[in-house]
Amino acid sequence: MMISLLMAGLMLSGAFAWYRESKKEDSARGIVLLALIAAAIVFIFHIMNSEHDFSNLIIITQHAWIDIFNIEYALALDNLSIMLLLLTFLLALVALLISWREIRHRKGFYYFNLMATITGIIGVFTAVDMFLFFFFWEVMLLPMTALIAIWGHENRHFAAIKFFIFTQVSSLLMLVALISMAYLHQQQTGRLSFFYPDWLALTLPATTGYYLMLGFFIAFAVKLPSFPVHSWLPDAHTQAPTAGSVLLAGVLLKTGAYGLIRFVITLFPQASIEFSPIAAMLGLVSILYGAKMAFAQTDFKRLVAYSSISHMGFVMLALFSFNHNAYNGAVITLLAHGLSSAALFALAGMIYARVHSRDLADMGGFWRSAPLMGGFTLAFVAAAFGLPSLANFIGEFLSLVGSYQRFPVITIFAALGIIGSAVYGMMLFQSAFQGPVKNTFIDLSIREIIISSSLLTALLVIGLYPNLVLQFSFKGVM
Repeated sequence: MMISLLMAGLMLSGAFAWYRESKKEDSARGIVLLALIAAAIVFIFHIMNSEHDFSNLIIITQHAWIDIFNIEYALALDNLSIMLLLLTFLLALVALLISWREIRHRKGFYYFNLMATITGIIGVFTAVDMFLFFFFWEVMLLPMTALIAIWGHENRHFAAIKFFIFTQVSSLLMLVALISMAYLHQQQTGRLSFFYPDWLALTLPATTGYYLMLGFFIAFAVKLPSFPVHSWLPDAHTQAPTAGSVLLAGVLLKTGAYGLIRFVITLFPQASIEFSPIAAMLGLVSILYGAKMAFAQTDFKRLVAYSSISHMGFVMLALFSFNHNAYNGAVITLLAHGLSSAALFALAGMIYARVHSRDLADMGGFWRSAPLMGGFTLAFVAAAFGLPSLANFIGEFLSLVGSYQRFPVITIFAALGIIGSAVYGMMLFQSAFQGPVKNTFIDLSIREIIISSSLLTALLVIGLYPNLVLQFSFKGVM
């Protein structure tokens, strides 16, 4: 029940923080900080002392929930979900620290929504009853919409509605697909089931499997996001508060990739193989289109948002190459992008707090007054375009090497995306920190140094010691 207790604890701490903020101002953030640190420590301690081999999916909780439909409260862990949960805890702490002084109204409700979002994400990464998975998918959506709509920037309502509509419509397709899968299980076994391991034993007709796969694929492609269902992302990132952008880029996009790995490719292997050329082309278009659009932006956050579309294109291409190296590359890319994009959005928030603008035209010469901020920005930009010794390089290198064995021509063109990321990355750095001095301000505070250094350390550790990740065998997919 450890995961269940963690989720309950995070939700209750968010509710308590909301209550305490009404009694004592600025008490909510301390409560949430203690809750997140405690949850992370408990989770790490439990995993390190577990006797389970998490190279395979291990059911850790299974109880009846809605008996009439055989819906269960079932949670499981494997190496993939553990990696993503560790990333979630780290970026949740980053999101909290970056919000420390940024949020100035309705603070208690803000921290409640932040904790509700994190709880939903944990549920998504652990649920193995598909109705429960869908429940957590919706739990994750609603508070994130509130974060954008209430604490976002000037066009926050439009961005929040667009984010909600895109995600909700695609989620309904997934709901239809999972109900159909439960019905097919009843036809073949005489028992309705939403339990993921039960579905693995189903025999699906080729046409039926293909259409059901598409229902799941579209939902996860929207969240990834992939071209052409990506347009919600730049608006959501641009208008979200900094913590919202950190969680969106660092974790929520990873739920889309997780869904592709856990459900689309594993439940529908034959349909996925048939669909793989289309998925690979969508990945390629996402890579090149995202890079081109990033280069065309003048808004700091919008540029980083389009770069996320490009980087997630590498993940799509790698996953549908059905190659072990490509798969490992996709997993490392998920972790690396989560760290580097969260760092860039955090820095965007730090700059906005000082100059009250996201427009690169209003920036320039920041290095003179803030060399520490400039150094961290240069390091994270370098990580984003795959500088060796940083984690992104390992992920993209393995992704391209593995993908080349299945889609050589597509992979050659996809490699151009790395060149594109270097171009728009250096443009971002030069526009903000080089050239004529347009603003001067105080360099990073101790809190901001902790945020930046922790993310850079994680990128360096994975980049220099990739076997810390690669030593785990991600079975069940490739």
